Amino acid sequence: MKLVLIGIQGSGKSTQGNLLSKQLKIPYLSTGHIFREIAKEKTTLGRYIKETINAGILVPDEKVIEIVNHYLSRPEYKKGYILDGFPRTIVQVKKFRNSVDKVIYLEVPEKEAIYRLAYRNSELREDETLAALKKRVDSFKKFTIPVLDYYRKEGKLVEVDGTKTIEEVNKEILKYLGKQITRNEQKTIIAIVGLPGSGKTEAADFFAKKNLPAISFGKIINDYINNKKLSHTREIHKKIREDLRKKYGLKALAILNQDRLRKALIKNTIVVIEGMRSWEEYLYLKKEFPHIRLFILGLYTDKVIRYQRLSQRKNRPKLYGEERDIDELVGINMGPTIAFADYVIKNNYSLKDFYDKLELAYRSIFYS
Repeated sequence: MKLVLIGIQGSGKSTQGNLLSKQLKIPYLSTGHIFREIAKEKTTLGRYIKETINAGILVPDEKVIEIVNHYLSRPEYKKGYILDGFPRTIVQVKKFRNSVDKVIYLEVPEKEAIYRLAYRNSELREDETLAALKKRVDSFKKFTIPVLDYYRKEGKLVEVDGTKTIEEVNKEILKYLGKQITRNEQKTIIAIVGLPGSGKTEAADFFAKKNLPAISFGKIINDYINNKKLSHTREIHKKIREDLRKKYGLKALAILNQDRLRKALIKNTIVVIEGMRSWEEYLYLKKEFPHIRLFILGLYTDKVIRYQRLSQRKNRPKLYGEERDIDELVGINMGPTIAFADYVIKNNYSLKDFYDKLELAYRSIFYS
């Protein structure tokens, strides 16, 4: 299903967009959010977008169309989407490549919308001064009202009273769409792979914030070392891994963790594996969980940065180096899992940058 949300700023589009995204299992895309992210970039385009939105005027049609079409070419939008803030003009409507099923107009009086924006936060955004807000209202009347008329003639327009409560508005939209809220029961495993220091733990933390359980494959080895009060050295880790693989083969950690995976999948739609090592583990999971979608999420970080991060660990600060990397890639046979990853994320920069990239990968997996 392809939906468009239209309404004066402050009509509740983002609130309803996020609700509908969860209920209909299709991604929500706000063009306003896209432009604000671009505006943060220290580029010519970033400065131009920043000056444009701060002035309370619309970004030119050709640039908007280019950006939106680029975003909608991503895999997560193939099954549908909820667009907020586009199309806003007749030119955008006619040049938009994707067809639209329904256009939902959240009707809110001008004074009510400005009141909501002025008092919803203690501080307004830089582009939400009273003067800028009034300019946006004028732009909406001039450019977007004709868009409503266009879709009304096509029989695609759904007009909803946006002054009602969030729950009432949401219920009315679902009623017009003829949709009931259903749960997505498609089970998925996201296996995080990467060399030491690439950010596997941080990635697992990211998914934990989305209430997705993360099963650490290496926990068995770490727990054994801690229980035996041994030191976390490369030699000891290697010996324990080799002992396990003599008994179970290179798929050892997948075998030893499969019961935990099965239990987690009973209660959860998506389960995360922190640190899948060998290609054999991947093949074993594919065989044991034939009806579960299995995605490999590969993490890459430049070697110098990885070693710097590892040297600052509170636990196992000396457990890193080229010898360990080669042992992971060749001895443990991690190389193919990284090479055949469905998604590869470069984690060289800030945690926020890393989380933003993880969010894009997660959205692609969730909506694919």
